[in-house]
Amino acid sequence: MPVVEDVAVDAGPIGPDWVPTKALGRAVLLTGLLLIAGVVLGRVDLVVLAIPFALGTAFALRRRPGERPRIAIGADDTQLAEGDDVSAAVIVGNPTPVAYDVVVVRAQTPRWLRIERADRPYVRTLASDGVDDIELEGPAVRWGRHRLGPAVAQAVACDGLLASRPSVADPYDVKVYPVTEPFDADEAMPRAAGLVGGHRSRRPGEGGELAGVRVFAPGDRLRRIDWRVSLRARQLHVAATLSDRDAEVVLLLDVLAEAGRSGGIAGSASVLDTTVRAAAAISEHYLHRGDRVSLLEYGTSARRLRPATGRRQYLTVLEWLLDVRAEPSPYEPYDQVFGPHLLSSNALVVVLTPLVDGRSAAMLARLARAGRFVVAVDTLPTGAMPSRRSSWTDVAYGLWRLERDNTIGQLREHGVPVVPWAGAGSLDLVLRDVARLASAPKAVLR
Repeated sequence: MPVVEDVAVDAGPIGPDWVPTKALGRAVLLTGLLLIAGVVLGRVDLVVLAIPFALGTAFALRRRPGERPRIAIGADDTQLAEGDDVSAAVIVGNPTPVAYDVVVVRAQTPRWLRIERADRPYVRTLASDGVDDIELEGPAVRWGRHRLGPAVAQAVACDGLLASRPSVADPYDVKVYPVTEPFDADEAMPRAAGLVGGHRSRRPGEGGELAGVRVFAPGDRLRRIDWRVSLRARQLHVAATLSDRDAEVVLLLDVLAEAGRSGGIAGSASVLDTTVRAAAAISEHYLHRGDRVSLLEYGTSARRLRPATGRRQYLTVLEWLLDVRAEPSPYEPYDQVFGPHLLSSNALVVVLTPLVDGRSAAMLARLARAGRFVVAVDTLPTGAMPSRRSSWTDVAYGLWRLERDNTIGQLREHGVPVVPWAGAGSLDLVLRDVARLASAPKAVLR
């Protein structure tokens, strides 16, 4: 049974909750005409003919409902992902002791909730103090916050002589989380900087990676003693290890532009679809390994999710991704997004970008020049074309693709690997290169 929240009923125009219908007007008019004609013409038969209409109208109006129907929208509180079935209901109630002859209910449904028979009105009869549920079921084909509703109910009572004013229920927000595409990265992080975790670091400490053998010193654990080396050197030696530490992964979502057409979970994917699903998959992978994950938006709003780890952070990431929107910005948002102390120097920055806006490439180059470990994931759908077509569209699009390929080549020359998103194993090769660059010696000016 769907959970129903308290929903305010629209007060509507000032006046009574029930208004006469055209049937009541016709009954009163016909009765009046027959009575007037019978009196004027002196015909008793016309008066007798008017009596059934008068008595029938009076009998039907002997009990009138005092309130409009109550209506609310509810849905199951289960967590929905793309492709899952939505189970919702419109609940209609009769708060009066008078039965409703007919209740007509209409509910507005969003595009990405494929509710069966959503375009048709639902008709019910309600007894006194009765409640009825109208089930709304169908698959949710795309991630996001979808507004189910509003829903409108209008009742007819007193044998069709009175009609209620419409009662409106507020929309119900249905949250649909993105599907986490299979993703796995077997390569080590460029630089592990936390206190404890699953990545090998270059700092000595308690870990499982052997760093060498050294002379025993005060504070060393006895279980670390290498007896074969100690007997051969006639002095105690211990096996030194590298500490296992966690790393911080920053997912930067480029929302300056949208391209492609979204077809839902079973159709084509737009830039936002690929960006959100890839962000959810990468976050799930690294959070499962114990790393810290944070998210940033490169756009007008410049939203930021603080770094954290664990199951709770993963649920927070999914909730945060529901509000991702494409927001063209008239100004350069670099300084707003990358303020002081927002990016750790040891963090791996994964930029999900379609490389449609020129400011995105400039942002990647600035991050690389600042010494950040940057990986760019190309989220532009294959075969994305402009929506407006003309005789010059193909030529202009070809030139734009050449310019974009040139930009990608320049980014790679600056040390920014660009790889298209392809699910599992998408980042293995580039992470290997980034880790190799991070471990290479750097020139220092003296």
